[in-house]
Amino acid sequence: MQKQYYVYMTANAWNTVLYTGVTNDLKRRAFEHRHKLAPGFTRRYNVAKLVYYEACGSVEAAIQREKQIKAGSRQKKIELVEAVNRDWHDLYPEL
Repeated sequence: MQKQYYVYMTANAWNTVLYTGVTNDLKRRAFEHRHKLAPGFTRRYNVAKLVYYEACGSVEAAIQREKQIKAGSRQKKIELVEAVNRDWHDLYPEL
């Protein structure tokens, strides 16, 4: 069985702070962000709302996509989120 990897973006309640990450267990990782179990940037800036994710077939592809997203402007990130989640709803309940 091939393992699935995800590139995801989380936002704070006001959608003013964005975080992009990679994980092999999206539901667990989103739970960690929501409950501030992950130390660092997301806990410090209350970045807990899952607003975007995409699946990748390998960890290498996921890391490459994460770097591509992080290298883009804030506007590009906003456009990426709004292409699939126009109203910036929290996608965690759908997982």
